[in-house]
Amino acid sequence: MNSIFKKICISSDHAGYNLKEQIKNFLIKQNIFIIDLGPFELKSVDYPDYAKKLARRISSKKSDIGILVCGSGTGMAISANKIRGIRAAVCYNAKSTRLSREHNNANIIALGSRLTKKKDVMKLIKIFINTKFQGGRHLRRVKKI
Repeated sequence: MNSIFKKICISSDHAGYNLKEQIKNFLIKQNIFIIDLGPFELKSVDYPDYAKKLARRISSKKSDIGILVCGSGTGMAISANKIRGIRAAVCYNAKSTRLSREHNNANIIALGSRLTKKKDVMKLIKIFINTKFQGGRHLRRVKKI
């Protein structure tokens, strides 16, 4: 599997930790380089800290896109979207994932470990990292964000 992005980072909270590790291993097996921003052990952490750490990395162009995992995906997305230039989308099926890239040029996919099956998550990751932004009328709208 390829990716249209070269620099991908990942982070989670404690609820998303196990799924984060599974996603990371899945991508590594696909020969996709990924930067893990933590946490590095299963203990309770505050999701805004990890969401903002990843979002700042993307905002400063140290990474192209990011993957955030928490229980629902929502807390991570809300936190990440506070950082200028970030468009974090909670994705829950193939269509929402594809449209988040094509229409919104999302640069972070936020996933819910308690709401999405592992096999579906891997499909959503593939879609997210391989879908191009369509630009055109969508670019005009994204610029208004």
